[in-house]
Amino acid sequence: MIRRRSLRVMRTEETSASASLVAGERNGSGPDAGVEEVALGSDALLAGRLRAALDLVEDGVVVCDGYGMTVFRNATAERHLGTSSNSVLAEQAVEETIQMALQGEYAERTLELFSPTPRKLVIKAFPVTLAQPHGAVAIVQDTSDRHRLEAIRRDFVANVSHELKTPVGALSLLAETLDGEDDPDVVARLVTRVAAEAERLGRIIDDLLDLSRIETNDAPRQEMVPLAVIVGQAVELLQPVAHSSDVKLEVDQLPRQLAVPGDRRDLVSAVSNLVDNAIKYSEPGSLVQVRTRHEGDSVEISVIDQGVGIPSRDLERIFERFYRVDRARSRLTGGTGLGLSIVRHVAVNHSGSVRVESREGEGSTFTLRLPARSLSSLAAPSAESASTDGTAATALTLPADSLADRGLGGGEHRV
Repeated sequence: MIRRRSLRVMRTEETSASASLVAGERNGSGPDAGVEEVALGSDALLAGRLRAALDLVEDGVVVCDGYGMTVFRNATAERHLGTSSNSVLAEQAVEETIQMALQGEYAERTLELFSPTPRKLVIKAFPVTLAQPHGAVAIVQDTSDRHRLEAIRRDFVANVSHELKTPVGALSLLAETLDGEDDPDVVARLVTRVAAEAERLGRIIDDLLDLSRIETNDAPRQEMVPLAVIVGQAVELLQPVAHSSDVKLEVDQLPRQLAVPGDRRDLVSAVSNLVDNAIKYSEPGSLVQVRTRHEGDSVEISVIDQGVGIPSRDLERIFERFYRVDRARSRLTGGTGLGLSIVRHVAVNHSGSVRVESREGEGSTFTLRLPARSLSSLAAPSAESASTDGTAATALTLPADSLADRGLGGGEHRV
């Protein structure tokens, strides 16, 4: 192991130097002694400031003298080279690189640690030849986050390429089949397939653009969006999908006096993605429920389905971009694999959260939690606060016959 001079010894030397300076001034030890003690005190003060500055550096810094004794470690190095089993490996790697640096050679080593959390350390050692005897300095860099981000970027590029290649390849094949085909029935079927693949390609591109916009929009536009409008517009948007899938949508009575601060477009997009996901993974004839619960200064929007459920091994990854539990079913339903990632980013941007509870074969419950305020505590909305599509800002009333036709049951539903 590296021989270390205790930092306590260094601080003692600094204190002793300061004490000697004071004593020299009091005792009048002569001009030369006074100058030497002043210089010693200045050096100690400079060393203290340098130590404090290096403690703020994100990389670990280890300084050794010419005999291989550690004379300084900053706070980051102390964290990397602690007492755990991984720290012992890291300290051994630092010792090996420093020994090479003491021989006048630059040394570098990469160390991968896997417990308790995966880490990747890059250790670089440099010879110090400005003083005799020569010393060495080692820099310990934790590159775990950098490599993780690089891996995410590579996976993202690979996934985008794969997702775009599938519909583009299908379009190319359909175009070749159409070329020279004279049977009107075959042509009609092929044209329908072309339109479906083009629509799927468009959805992927739209979701990518939405995700990019939401990821870069750390501070979304702030407006008070009534909860009834957020849920109402999302449900209205997905009614045709639910009807065509023979899935019944049921919406609880919504609190009319609650509003969520944020970007209306993003909030509606988050809820609609949850509802869309529930519909796609539900069997025909099943029920999807949208419920809300007001608690303190937050509101929870829960989307409950009776679908296929999610295996426990996949629960931690379903909010990743392009991650799918059932790829075959997702392709059949036209999913892009980006919807839940969009939901997560919208929640984070709005100081909220999203969680999932699921049991395979029994269905899933996705809950979006957002900050909320009562409209009664705000100024009464003006006529101009109506939504762009003519929907009232405080409630969206859907006709009973329209809802019955689309599977929401009888009676008037205010959503």
